[in-house]
Amino acid sequence: MNIVTAILDVLAPRHCLVCGRILGVNESHLCLHCDSDIPLTWSWTHERNPIADAFNEALAAMSADAVPAVYFRAAALMYYREGDGYRNILRALKYDGDVRAGRKYSRMLGKFLSSGGLYSDVDLVVPVPLHWRRLLSRGYNQSAVIAREIARSLNATYAPSVLRRTRRTTSQVHRTFSERSRNVLGAFSAGKIPPTTRHILIVDDTFTTGSTLAACTLALLKALPADSGIRISVVTLAKVDN
Repeated sequence: MNIVTAILDVLAPRHCLVCGRILGVNESHLCLHCDSDIPLTWSWTHERNPIADAFNEALAAMSADAVPAVYFRAAALMYYREGDGYRNILRALKYDGDVRAGRKYSRMLGKFLSSGGLYSDVDLVVPVPLHWRRLLSRGYNQSAVIAREIARSLNATYAPSVLRRTRRTTSQVHRTFSERSRNVLGAFSAGKIPPTTRHILIVDDTFTTGSTLAACTLALLKALPADSGIRISVVTLAKVDN
């Protein structure tokens, strides 16, 4: 037993992010019950899955030009619905500054990705960038927190500067797919990509309609030679189950 943690828990009890129960000294962020009951998607085990289908549909809908005739891989660690307690893991990371919780579940996702065959060859991990004003006000990029842990798990290069946000976008919350697409289309550009790169993984916090990830993918495709042979995949910590 960690005596310091036990004392701190008496003075300022920690609560499960999902159910709100007071955590025990050996629990962190979630109680044992909620931690063992995370609604995992298992999408990293199948190339074709509902998340990847939704992403490929979003990419095709947002592209004015034909995208390469390949199926883009996509995965997420967990599902959540509006009002679901598991949404609080993302809220804690994105709005409450709970970077430690974000790191914990990002490592879990990274472990799953590295143990399967679909993402084990990823050599470049790229977070979805924030506009500099939002980054300044928040103090960190939640997607970068996730991407850094995944890069470590995959023994890949973490590359936060490959994608740039060229203009500030308004919140995507409560927007339709068409509105989200118009909001982010053309909002990203890609910089120099290492010549040895073979598989790029774009990382965001949440997959709702796939429009932001699709806009980032289109920016990378625009920067890559048509015959580069570089694969692009996307992952998120969560997928909204709608």
